[in-house]
Amino acid sequence: MGIHGIPIELAVKTQTGTDGFNRPIYGTTWVTVDNVLIGQPSTEEITDELNISGKRLDYLLGIPKGDTHDWEDTQVRFFGQTYETIGAPTQGIEDMIPLSWNKKVKVMRYEQS
Repeated sequence: MGIHGIPIELAVKTQTGTDGFNRPIYGTTWVTVDNVLIGQPSTEEITDELNISGKRLDYLLGIPKGDTHDWEDTQVRFFGQTYETIGAPTQGIEDMIPLSWNKKVKVMRYEQS
């Protein structure tokens, strides 16, 4: 069957209005993004992220080419759990990458306080 991803849910923030001080108010909706690869980071990647940001890297997501969603500082849901994205995605040049994915997003388990 070849390499393929799974559908995941992505939290998308949309401005719903403004408050009394004219600051934006945002609402969150969940959208499905199809064909997302989910991989495990190497021990070195986990250690590097912990040393750089203090966050424990749980998974790496491969985002399909052509996707235009904002993956920075948001939440995703898959495998029955909620995760937070870490930093900005890294992206390659679509035409130079042979498979269907050209962005990599780091995620960590979401802990509500």
